[in-house]
Amino acid sequence: MKIALMDSGIGLLAAATAVRRLRPDADLVLSSDPDGMPWGPRTPQDVTARALAVARAAAAHRPDALIVACNTASVHALPTLRAELEPTLPVVGTVPAIKPAAAGGGPVAIWATPATTGSPYQRGLIGEFARSVAVTEVPCPGLADAVQNADEAAIDRAVAAAAALTPPDVRAVVLGCTHYELVAERIRAAVQQPGLPPVTLHGSAGAVAAQALRRIGAAPAPSAEPATSLTVLLSGRAAELPDAALAYAEGLLLRAASPAR
Repeated sequence: MKIALMDSGIGLLAAATAVRRLRPDADLVLSSDPDGMPWGPRTPQDVTARALAVARAAAAHRPDALIVACNTASVHALPTLRAELEPTLPVVGTVPAIKPAAAGGGPVAIWATPATTGSPYQRGLIGEFARSVAVTEVPCPGLADAVQNADEAAIDRAVAAAAALTPPDVRAVVLGCTHYELVAERIRAAVQQPGLPPVTLHGSAGAVAAQALRRIGAAPAPSAEPATSLTVLLSGRAAELPDAALAYAEGLLLRAASPAR
């Protein structure tokens, strides 16, 4: 079994780790675009073109499924990717976990990039799944870039700024960018109020990993014999995991499970 994941940068690490936990025997292809990131400020047409190039690079390795582990690409490029690659290659997009967050009763905060915050796409999801709860949309300028570069000081500043915009009674936070899942515990600590129950964080990594397996008819097998194949593509070039990826537990786990070839 081979699962490919694509993103503008290292945000795909969380979903890749989720795949490895469900199916440690799956070979992984990680295709990202450091030459073109960040994708957030690009036009929808530019995002689609960049995403298509990254997807084609991954598809050349003949995976069984492709996870679009990027909220921006899922918003703008998913129809184009599916039109080109399916049905030969199942394509699984990433949707912010607004529905399960709202099911808890709220109040809910949605942390997302400035381009996604207030977008018709996000407002549509709120209208569909969270009309009965209080929702605060929290823009997080600079957080994805700080995570991408493993810039500790910049991460702290961006998280603190977003936490200041998050109402103190929030009971759930939706991580509306895959990069944010790499610093989930820092986000939890920043929004947790003394004396209140723990804030629940809702990412998408586990859901997209499970959906990818469903699309190819594979059941979870967490005790399977681990695979050791990890293919890394940086803007189409064969490479190793970038140094910034190794600043996170997810990157270290993937490297440890995939010895250098």
